[in-house]
Amino acid sequence: MTSKLPIIMIGTQRSGSNLLRLILNEISIIAAPHPPHIIQRLMPLLFTYGDLSVSKNFKQLVNDTCQLIKLNPVPWERIKFDRNNILSRCMENTLVAVFSSVYDIYAEAWDAKIWCCKSLANVHYFPQINAYLPNAKYLYLYRDGRDVAVSFKEAVVGQKHFFHIAQQWRKDQHAALKIKKQLRGEQFFSLSYEDLINSPELSLYNLCGFLELEFSPTMLDFYNSREASNTSSSSTLWSNVSKPIIKKNSNKFLSKATKEEVKIFESVAGDVLDSLGYERNQTNMGEFRTFSQEEIAQFDLQNEKAKAQVRDMIDVKDKKRREQQLSLLEAIKSRCSLIDSKTY
Repeated sequence: MTSKLPIIMIGTQRSGSNLLRLILNEISIIAAPHPPHIIQRLMPLLFTYGDLSVSKNFKQLVNDTCQLIKLNPVPWERIKFDRNNILSRCMENTLVAVFSSVYDIYAEAWDAKIWCCKSLANVHYFPQINAYLPNAKYLYLYRDGRDVAVSFKEAVVGQKHFFHIAQQWRKDQHAALKIKKQLRGEQFFSLSYEDLINSPELSLYNLCGFLELEFSPTMLDFYNSREASNTSSSSTLWSNVSKPIIKKNSNKFLSKATKEEVKIFESVAGDVLDSLGYERNQTNMGEFRTFSQEEIAQFDLQNEKAKAQVRDMIDVKDKKRREQQLSLLEAIKSRCSLIDSKTY
């Protein structure tokens, strides 16, 4: 299915995944590009291609995947995709086959034996990925969800209200922990963001053991790399990756979130905080609360207002880079509309 060993990073964004990606990228035999989120973005649009066993349809999917990579905010260097090469590598006409093939090609361009995809939303596509890549290793990176919520509130992407962020965070962690139960021990590794930043050498030593690689202190020089520079300059989302690990960058919610925000988060996702070993701050262990339709409607309004405010502040160049990928996805959706209109 693939000539390389795949590492599939899973979890929730704003949990240090770009930091860990860049650290892994410092290992010469690992290629870890910035992800164009191939599966997350194209899997929901597969219906627009029709029957993928039809050569024309599958070639269109391959071409769109290449375009999505080409428009990625952080470029994939050293590589120019040959569509026929990708097609010849696919053992079946599926999106995961295309995904695997382009990552294999990228790894070969960097003389790497392992590739890492840090598109954390792949946590929700495990059945499809596992069916094609049964020997892949899964790296579950998690962070205190309340700090994730604080980070999302300040980010140019994602939800902004603690209620919505808690819902997604809870869903993502449950999915990751479910995968853990389905895999062999040598295929699944859990790492908390807090351990990574506070005990980086020990955390990476253990991770390298899982990957059957030798730990090198030079992994912690990631911030000097060209890839870190490219990533940092592409968006304010990733500005910190051009700096050394910021230790004690945890429990930010204690000073940056209101008590009510923390209480809402714990009321929604407290069970996962409990299971991952995070101490509650505003509720008791085991406590859970449902919210009324009126309360949720109010949360929705506040969330949309906050997202609109963030969109107004986004850097012009960053916005343009993101809009290029979004335009491609809209064009793919519009093809289906054209087909439907012709049908009628």
